[in-house]
Parts: sequence; structure tokens; C-alpha cells
Amino acid sequence: MKTFALAGNPNCGKTTLFNALTGATAHVGNWPGVTVDKREGTYKGEGGSVHIIDLPGIYSLSPYTPEEVIASDYISNGKPDGIINIVDATNLERNLYLTTQLLEVDVPVIIALNMTDEVEKAGDKIDVKALEEELGVPVVQISALKKTGIKQLMARAAALPAERKGSTFFEMPSEGDMEGAIANARYNYITEKLSPAKVKKAPKGELTKSDKIDGVLTHRVWAIPVFIAVLFLVFHLTFSENLFFLNGFTEEMGWMPSLVELGLAAEADGEVVYNNFGVEILSVFYDGTVYSPGVILTNFLNLFLDHISDGIITLMENGGAAEWAVGLVGDGILGGIFAVLGFLPQILTLFLFFSILEDSGYMARIAFVLDRIFRRFGLSGRAFMPMIMGFGCSIPATVNTRTLADEKERTATIRVIPFFSCGAKLPILTAVAGGIVAAFGVGNADVITFGMYVFGVCTAVVCVLLMRNTTLKGETPPFIMELPAYRMPAFKNLMLHLWDKTKHFVKKAFTIIFASTVLIWLFSHVSPSWKYLPDEEMQNSVLASIGMFLQPVFTPLGFGSQLGSFGWVFAVAAITGLVAKENVIATFTTLALCIGAYAGNGTEEGVEELAGLIDVIAVDSGISRGELISALIAFIIFNMTTVPCFAACATAKAELPKGKFRWTLLFWLSVSYIAGAMVYTVGAYVWTLAIWVVVIAAAVAGIIIYNKRKKNECC
Repeated sequence: MKTFALAGNPNCGKTTLFNALTGATAHVGNWPGVTVDKREGTYKGEGGSVHIIDLPGIYSLSPYTPEEVIASDYISNGKPDGIINIVDATNLERNLYLTTQLLEVDVPVIIALNMTDEVEKAGDKIDVKALEEELGVPVVQISALKKTGIKQLMARAAALPAERKGSTFFEMPSEGDMEGAIANARYNYITEKLSPAKVKKAPKGELTKSDKIDGVLTHRVWAIPVFIAVLFLVFHLTFSENLFFLNGFTEEMGWMPSLVELGLAAEADGEVVYNNFGVEILSVFYDGTVYSPGVILTNFLNLFLDHISDGIITLMENGGAAEWAVGLVGDGILGGIFAVLGFLPQILTLFLFFSILEDSGYMARIAFVLDRIFRRFGLSGRAFMPMIMGFGCSIPATVNTRTLADEKERTATIRVIPFFSCGAKLPILTAVAGGIVAAFGVGNADVITFGMYVFGVCTAVVCVLLMRNTTLKGETPPFIMELPAYRMPAFKNLMLHLWDKTKHFVKKAFTIIFASTVLIWLFSHVSPSWKYLPDEEMQNSVLASIGMFLQPVFTPLGFGSQLGSFGWVFAVAAITGLVAKENVIATFTTLALCIGAYAGNGTEEGVEELAGLIDVIAVDSGISRGELISALIAFIIFNMTTVPCFAACATAKAELPKGKFRWTLLFWLSVSYIAGAMVYTVGAYVWTLAIWVVVIAAAVAGIIIYNKRKKNECC
């Protein structure tokens, strides 16, 4: 079987072509650095099977970053049967620089002119025959996104000769700055011999549509406000239970009555009973307020899961199953797993929006804009790419830091990636924020959730500033990147992204989370002497004893001893979250269902059930509403910023320099503890703000003095 390597500049469509050839679902992003390791697959065509290697994007065979080293080494030493050089036809001159280097290697080469559909759309033309004659290798026009020209490409690739002698197309300079002189000679050759092959319709210097859009989206003043507005819209469409705040405008006029007010439902024992199943379906979309798309999808799934759970429990009760068996299945297994699965629609909705922003080319602009800000903190804009990937999952985001050339910058970036809350933390934010709104009737869940994400980003910036001015101080590396043209995201690629996310989430739900919920229920219903305990005696269980022992540790954060006899639930949830963040809500659901049933509250699953637990704790502890809300917000912040899941920790350990991981663990624990304590104390006791200001001012002064002494010592 022949082996072909895909080589090209970042963002030329290499991974899209790889997916089209192999049927793989590798992540496709409209920014440089998505592929940070080589991927392998098999193309099965009419002429037989071909082994395909997808290499990281590189600008030249003179590598500077780790991913460029991977690609350059394989091209030079991997001995592939041929190289498929993907060239972005919309940026012909810049892409052909690498082409001239590849043609100097003793390997058969074929050029795939990608994105030719966009060239034609712009009214431009490329003389393919002229390029073939000048370069001496086959050139095929394709569109990897639309899968056109791919069969012709692979047919001509299969016909490549077994050997090819590399050749140079320009006269090598004999003296002076050799590297700069060679680069200049390459570009002169491209400009004189290859550029004329592309004939542009638009006059030279005329602004393209992308340029005009960039006039707003990359504006010095408006770029950041627009980005914040876009993020808020994304969170609003994902989490809001009051779409575009319509309820606030129409409530006094009576334009949006609830289903109870319309006579389509009734309240009985604190629960809403609908007249028929059709009305229950209607409640998915509307109940006195219009829900956002993310909430509508969540309501649909939870309605389906509720009926499944109720049906199974009813069958078990009618079949005479033991009380412990019904509790294990209903509260332990189904309660925990379904509570986590219930947040899957909102996770996918948020992930979809971020994928659209990424694939459209907008995120590349944000990296460019933020470079001006990040540079002041000792980071280049390139560091923003793995950070923003952290909103999806910390694992690929951490691996993506290989695109950063400076070791200290890479270490600082890895340490703050968990502060960009991943999809696994989303249920914590949504459930606790929704519980606060439901229990106290204050605020909006989407606003609280958005605020927590902003807090995480701000915490990351502060921590980077601290590290880059003390322990990880160093020069800020230069940041050069291409701003790709805006493109309409491909529907199939978006769906592949969502399908990958769904598979990963469901797999985790029925493995790690399944095992965790069973163990949580088991240890919460057995005494130290292994005697079964009903719900009302759960305070005497093994798990309660462990939770009460750990509870004082979290007292400075607000969810410790002050939460009374049921506060241990929060301590247990925080600890189980270290295994997998989804376990936090699974723990709440498993334990709170029992507590809520015992106390006569929280009989509904999800947010309403958590609100019931909050009500129980409020009555039991007797603390003020403000203090309890501050404690709940601190709980969110602690789980957002503390040690990530075990898988993310293992990835960070592999990517960090030797000896840095243990300090990284300490860093995560310290930041989460301090941030949670600060939010709780300031929220509950405003006067403590003065203390925190003094502490922060002292820390800043200490850093300044430390840096001055270091500077004096070295100078």
C-alpha cells in the first residue's frame, strides 16, 4: 500500500481534505494550529487503498514550532511514496513558498489547488497548465469542502513515478545573509514565474468583502465590545428561559400568561399537572415566557428521560421490588445519569455556536485582536487559540499548546486553560445558576452563567500576568498569522463535531458517571457497620461521615460548616468532581433526591430538584439569603478553576516540562481556593473588600520590588 503525506500551510484545508479522503472526523478549524500531531487514515478508491498521513500545517521546511518540527521531520526522513501539497488557491503566492521547498526534496509531489470554488466565485482564474509546466509536477484543482476534484487528484497521485529527483527553480545566493537571501530569491521566483498564472478580476488594492467586515470586527475600539456582545448572544440563546427578555416587556400587559393562568395546567402539591400530553409538549417551548433554543432542546430531552425514569420505577414498584432496589435504580443510577444527560443539549448548543464562530474565521480575528492585549501580559495572540479551545475540552486544548514555541509561555497557558470552562463544567454552572434563580427568584440563569465564564477568563488573565512577571518571566514571542477569508461553515463538518462530542459525553455518562453514581448511592445508604439505611437516616451513612469530616475545609469558601447538617453534600460533590466534573451534578442529584424526599422538597429532577436542596439547607442552616447565594457562586468558581478531571491532568503532565506538574496542581488548588474565598467573603460581607484590596495591593508591590531586585542583580 502506498503512503502519501498531506503537506501545506496552516488553514489551507488540509484536515478537511484528510476527512474527505479517509472519512475520519478529525477536528477542522479555520485557524492555524488545529493539527498538532500527524494523523493517519486510509483512502479507498478505484485503484486500491492508499495510506494517508495528515501532517501539521507549516509555512516552511525551516521549522520553529513543535508542530512544524513534526511535519518537517516526516517529510525529510519518513520516506513517503509521495507528497500531496495542498495549496490555498485564494492565497497562491504565500502558499507556493512551501511548494518551492517541497520540490527540492527527493520525493514525488502533486499539488492540490484547494478552494478553487472560492477563486471562481470571486471571478478570478488560475492557469493550471502554466503552473504544471513551470513546476514540472501535476496540479489538480479541488474543493475539499465540497469534495470536488478529489477522485481526479487521487488518480493522478496514484500515477506518480516511484522516484523523483528534487530540483531548485532559482539561483542560490553565494554570500550575505543566506537565510534571508534564499527567502528573498524564492519570493522573487514566485512573483515573476508563478503569480502570473492567477488572473484577478478585482482591481489591485480594492477591498474584498472580508476586508470590509474586518473594518468592524478587528477595529481597535469596537472589536472587543463586539466580541463580548457576540459571546453574550451565544450564552443567551443557549441558557435563557426568557428569550430576548420578552417576558419583562409584556408581563404587566398580560400578553404572556402562564399555562396555569390559561387553564391548561394546574398546581398540585408544588408540582404542575398538565391537562394532556399535548400541553406538556407545549410547556417545552413556552410557559409564560419563551425559552431559548438551548433550553427548548433541554426540556425535550428531560421530558423524554423523565417518562422513561417514571416508567421504570413504576414497573419496579408494581413488581414488588425491594425499597433499596427502587432507590438504587431510581435515585442512584437513573437519577444521576439522566441528570447529567439532561444537560447534553445545552452543551451541544454552546459547542455548535463556538464551532460556527471558529469555522467561519471569526476566532482567528479574535486571536489577532487579543494579541495586542495578551502581549502586555507576556503572551502572544497564538496562546489564545488553545485557551479558547478549552471551552470545548481541556485535553485537546492542552495538546494544542505545542504550537507555542516558548516553553515558559506554554507552561503558563497550560495552567490557565482549565479556567476556560469546558463542556463538562457546564452542568455545574447551569444547574447551580438555575437553582439560585428558582430558589430565590433573583437574576437570570443565562446572565449568571455568562458572568461565571467571564470571571474564568479574567482569572486566567490575572494569573498569566502574575506568572509572566515572576516565576515564568520571559520574552514574548512574535506572533504572525494569516487572517483567512470568511467562510460559511460546512453543515456536515459541524454535525461531525457534534456527533464526536455526543459520543464522548454519552460514553462517559455510562462508564465513569454510572460507576460514580452507584458508589455514591451505596455509601450514602450504608452505615459504618454496613447496615442499609433509608433516606431519613442518610446522615448516619459512611458518605455523610466522610463529607462532614471534609466540610470544615470549605468553610472559608462558604459551603463548609456554615451550611448546617446537609452542607456535607457540597463537600462530597466537590471531591467527586475531581474524577470527572459531570460527577458534581450526578452527586447532587443522587443525594439531593433523597434529602429532598425526606424533607418534603425537591421532588423534581434537574434545576428544580437542586432548588429544593437549597431550600432545605437555607432552613436547616439559618444563614441569610445573601450569604447562601455567595456560597453557591463560590462553589461554582471553585469547581471552575480547581484541578481538572483526571484525563486533563494526565494530558497536562505529559505536555508540561519535567518537574512542573506538581507545582501546577498546587497552582490550581491555590487559585480556586483563593478565588472562591474572595467571592464568598466579599459577597457575604462587603466590608471584607477593603481587606482584599490591601492584600492585592501588597502582592502587586511585592512583585514590583522583586522584579526590580532581579533586574539590578542581572544588570
